[in-house]
Amino acid sequence: MTNLKKTVPIFLLILFAVAAFIAWRIFGSNTNFSESKKSFYIKTGSSFNDVINELEQQKILKNPGTFKWIAIQLKYNENVKPGKYLIENGASIYKIAKILKSGRQTAVNLVINKLRTKEDLAQKIAASFECDSAAVINLLNNNDSLLKLGLDTNTAMTAIIPNTYSIYWNTPANRIFKKLYSEQEKFWTDERKKKAAALHLSPQQVYILASIVEEESNNQEDKGKIASVYLNRMQNGMRLSADPTVRFALKDFSIKRVYKKYTQIISPYNTYLNAGLPPGPICTPSVKTIDGVLNAPTTNYLYFVAQSNLTGYSNFATTYEEHMVFAKQYQQWLNGYLKAKDTLLSAADEQ
Repeated sequence: MTNLKKTVPIFLLILFAVAAFIAWRIFGSNTNFSESKKSFYIKTGSSFNDVINELEQQKILKNPGTFKWIAIQLKYNENVKPGKYLIENGASIYKIAKILKSGRQTAVNLVINKLRTKEDLAQKIAASFECDSAAVINLLNNNDSLLKLGLDTNTAMTAIIPNTYSIYWNTPANRIFKKLYSEQEKFWTDERKKKAAALHLSPQQVYILASIVEEESNNQEDKGKIASVYLNRMQNGMRLSADPTVRFALKDFSIKRVYKKYTQIISPYNTYLNAGLPPGPICTPSVKTIDGVLNAPTTNYLYFVAQSNLTGYSNFATTYEEHMVFAKQYQQWLNGYLKAKDTLLSAADEQ
């Protein structure tokens, strides 16, 4: 009897120790990485075994076997949900299993600044989301899908307003684009539409003009006046003759000087040869630039050229003769600037 009395406490002690160990395994810290947080991606169509294999390969958990057992008890194996999940350092197996089972994804911030081509947008999206760049390009080149939104393969990029968008990682390309499109519709308020109509332009045309202005200058103060130059040219039946449209037509954005030979390229985007606006934007202009066009001052300017310095400001002119004076000054300054720059580079190479 005495031995039995001794055995019972020992048994209870062992039982308690086992229970404590199991609880520690399940509810204690079980992450196996040093970072404060780690992103875990589950691809669309992944099986439960795929998830377990990824957890093991990425060495996210100290005890993936225990995770598998808990996940099965929670019936997570019956309903794997794709997405991007944020796992905090020190999280327990139980907490991680509950997060994955619930499908509580962490959204991805898609930050769009200035992009020039559809390929740029496709690469930007593919770098942050599950869908690949080919899926985005196919969408942007599919008139059947775009026409339903009032767009075409040329104007598709007018749906992109530079901003930060919160979207789930496994969102397919068409739904990402619809998200961007819906935000663009919100951007075009009644007030902005009225201002566009006052300029005798549609919102898409304002966007296209803003894309040219965006490429012409980084100086916000001058953007409205630059827009007024192009608006005046269109009103007077002149061609826009915008250098950035030639660079876009050539798909060579490294060109510093647009020589006459470049202006002869056959392209609907070449505003030296074609009247009016190009058929689509040549970049994604900032909100400030779009508003700069909408609020362009009334001027008589028909020409502009950069000032002979590095301030980013331009000289504006109403006559070609006046413009040529400014243009000659700028060319002389630019020649000297580039020559001095080459001299410095050569000297640096020799050292």
